[in-house]
Amino acid sequence: MSVRSRKGKRGAAAAPQDRNGSEVDSSTPGRVGDMSQQAELQRAQVVTTKRILLRVTFIVLTLVIVGLLSGQGDQSELTTFVSQKEAVQQRVHNVPCSKDYKKYPHFEGCTPKRCGRAVMDGLVTPVEAAQLQRIAQRGLALGGSNGGASILDLHSGALSKGDSFINVFELVKRNNLKNIFSAEDFSLYRKVKNRIQSAVATTFGIQKDRLHLTHPTFFSRMTTKPAQTIHDEYWHPHIDKETYGSFDYTSLLYLTDYGHDFTGGRFVFVDKETNSTVEPRTGRVSFFTSGSENLHFVEKVASGTRFAITVSFSCDPQHAIQDPDLKS
Repeated sequence: MSVRSRKGKRGAAAAPQDRNGSEVDSSTPGRVGDMSQQAELQRAQVVTTKRILLRVTFIVLTLVIVGLLSGQGDQSELTTFVSQKEAVQQRVHNVPCSKDYKKYPHFEGCTPKRCGRAVMDGLVTPVEAAQLQRIAQRGLALGGSNGGASILDLHSGALSKGDSFINVFELVKRNNLKNIFSAEDFSLYRKVKNRIQSAVATTFGIQKDRLHLTHPTFFSRMTTKPAQTIHDEYWHPHIDKETYGSFDYTSLLYLTDYGHDFTGGRFVFVDKETNSTVEPRTGRVSFFTSGSENLHFVEKVASGTRFAITVSFSCDPQHAIQDPDLKS
């Protein structure tokens, strides 16, 4: 055999063979089609596997996110800061101030340097709380939200009505309504506000005269009716300073009793380790600094009706509002 013929044989590709060792003609159309189909099947399997993996990853991430979000309201992790059954002269829990306040103008003698939350019973008497609840009931009887949360603001006159708001004082005047509000009502309102203002200033070591009543300050009524608008959805965790802007200190005066007048509706502070609740009690005042150190929400009311007043304070004189009076 010549050198050339040997090179030709060494350089030639070996012919494909079947399982019996016989050579197979690779140019046969049927064989090419089978190989193409196998390649397509393999590619399809790879694509399907990738899609399955993507779907599984998406589902897992969704479950993780839902778990994290729902964990903010995880009732199994609740501790009770103050229960409805106990009466406390004052209970204070200090927390580190957030860095939020650095983003806002500083007001010496007022901007929070000591942060936390406090609860006081006895600051408002049961008789006073009952009278304040009657004020709320008379005003809210003229309107009311289609959903489960209604408000009455005696400063601006805002009153929930259907899916929006009306001015209660204009309504009273236009319809010549009598005995809705009295001078005595507004006098009590101012006295209670002043007591709360003093308590906030003393507890957090600030100057009372630099602490200003601000908006919104309002009565609230919560029921089991389903939410119809975003205004009805009070149960979302939020930060008052971010939600309202003007708030530096938030206070709530409860006018009904948890476990007696309503169930659900507890006030919940959201903390890193565990959430803590304040159970409403008639005449109880709860107050706290309004930054992100006091992220919070209110549980959905499960039964009955919950009445309260939100009394808010600002360190900024530009956000100050006047005490309400009997509009004529």
